[in-house]
Amino acid sequence: MDTLLIDRHDGWLRLTLNRPAARNALNTELLGQLAAALMGAAVNSSCRAVLLCGAEGNFAAGADIGEIEHKTRAEGAADPRKAHWQTIRDFRKPLIAAVDGFALGGGFELALMADLVIAGETARFGLPETSLGLIPGAGGGQRLLSLVGRARASRMVLTGEIIDAATAEAWGIAAWRCEGSAIPEGEKLAAKLAARAPLALQAAKRALVDGDDDPKALTLERSLFEKLLDSADKTEGIAAFREKRKPEFRGQ
Repeated sequence: MDTLLIDRHDGWLRLTLNRPAARNALNTELLGQLAAALMGAAVNSSCRAVLLCGAEGNFAAGADIGEIEHKTRAEGAADPRKAHWQTIRDFRKPLIAAVDGFALGGGFELALMADLVIAGETARFGLPETSLGLIPGAGGGQRLLSLVGRARASRMVLTGEIIDAATAEAWGIAAWRCEGSAIPEGEKLAAKLAARAPLALQAAKRALVDGDDDPKALTLERSLFEKLLDSADKTEGIAAFREKRKPEFRGQ
């Protein structure tokens, strides 16, 4: 089964994360395919916007826990996922995330890299990594901080709280909230953007992204994530998640 579905439309592209049995969790293969698809779209003059969504009712329920479970700090530092994430963030054309169901952990970090987020009525957003003895590793904490401020970002990151679509809209995470699925609204928006001046949209996006991202803060967040990969608490957190029990963290 293809883990990334690519649908070409007049002036825009729809990319569908397609691991429904895993709630579209972002394993390295899927993340690499997504990065490659965006690289292709970046140099395709007939593509002026990209819509990103998930298959069968979920956007992406985090990273693939199985890939993180035994990963060490050294492996984290050399992880090819870092290059994939950077490729996604460097995509210079408008990127829309149509979010239904879960957008958690890495899935939420992916949505936060989009320029515009549309929340369907079932959308749920969260960064629950601290429940596993980790922190967001792809810049999600910093981008959330920029969007919602320190109090709300701390609330989500430190407690692992998951918020609904109405809260995401009220806090400025989602640009729109809609009844039913977000995908039809996302398709309308992608078509609308595809009809606008492409050079102006790309220039506007670059100015907004460059003004928003703090390279030093993003690098620090990733470094702290990698350090936690060697912790006993990470091992306990993932074991507890798999065993459906409360973790016993010891600060080690």
